[in-house]
Order: sequence, then structure tokens, then C-alpha cells
Amino acid sequence: MAEQDPTPEQLAAIAAANEEADSAVNYKPPAQKSLQEIQELDKDDESLRKYKEALLGGAGVVTVSDPGAPNVQVTRMTLLCETAPQPLVLDLQGDLEGFKKNPFVLKEGVEYRIKINFKVNKEIVSGLKYIQQSFRKGVKVDKSDYMVGSYGPRPNEEYEFLTTMEESPKGMLARGTYNIKSKFTDDDKHDHLSWEWSLTIKKDWKD
Repeated sequence: MAEQDPTPEQLAAIAAANEEADSAVNYKPPAQKSLQEIQELDKDDESLRKYKEALLGGAGVVTVSDPGAPNVQVTRMTLLCETAPQPLVLDLQGDLEGFKKNPFVLKEGVEYRIKINFKVNKEIVSGLKYIQQSFRKGVKVDKSDYMVGSYGPRPNEEYEFLTTMEESPKGMLARGTYNIKSKFTDDDKHDHLSWEWSLTIKKDWKD
């Protein structure tokens, strides 16, 4: 039987089902401080000193091989799925334009997680967030916000962030191509990287 594309009304219903009201959080991000300022703060507070050491990795002077590098570099995104026939990896340091034309294929109803690899080069960054919006035929059907956290500089080693486990859409109406807009941002709403990619949900991996 030929698969039918969902109608605009059905897409709207999917979007409404996935819509989550934004909770009003009265949160004010802390003022940005340099590494030296943070290291000088509350020297006599032992618990705070240990916390700062944990965040900074005990680093005194951070050496960056490329002084012109941004503070936060998002290097790659991976879809982790145990049943996938091959790794699903996006290199985020090259040409970002081709991702929309070459969609990942994901079997319907499988469990997967997204892994983001990134580096912090110079200063502590607070409140990193990964935001993802999914569109089907131009209609937003889902939005997810993930709190990544605060990280100290570690220019020679990457950090990893894993989203919670999710299940890919399933059913005849769910099959098709989704355009996804991703953003890596922080407390100051600094856009460290935005990229678009596509995901095609199929009945089977080789369908």
C-alpha cells in the first residue's frame, strides 16, 4: 500500500501533542568573570576552592594552541543507536550546508540518543544548552531543550554531552523526512554554533 503524506491538520495535531509549555523560571545568569578573577575569589573558602579546582581541572594557566579559536568549539554530533547498521556522525567543523541534502536514515520506533562533542578553550562557560527544533513540511512538530551545564577550559581534550534516550516516531504518518535545526548556546544567549540537518524515518533501515 502506498504511504500517504500527513495532512496539514494531522501535522498540527502532532505538533500540539509534542508542544510543552515553557516553564517560567526566574533565573538570572551570573556575571561573566575571567579565569583569574574566579581563581582570586574566596581564597580562604576551602569548599569553594575545591569546587573551582574541579571545574577548572586544577589548571593554572590555560595554553591555547590557536589564540584565534573561539572559546567554545562544537566539533561533531552523533546519533547513537545500537541497531543502526553504521555510525551516524556529523562533522561540525567542515561544510554545514550539505547536511540538509544528505539525511540520516533512522528506523521507526528505535531508541536513540544524541551525543555532542565540544571543546572549551579559554574561559569558563556557564549554562551551556543544546536546543533542537524539528519540522515536517515546514510545520514545527517538536522542540527539545537540553541543559548541558558549565565547563572550565580544556583546549586539548573534548567534552561529551548525551541527551536522554528517545524513541523515533513510528507509524505510516510518521514516516518521511524531518528538517532539524540545532543550536548550541549559553546563559548569555551566545550562539556558539547553529546547524541544520535532516532525518528520514523509514519502516526499516534498508527500506
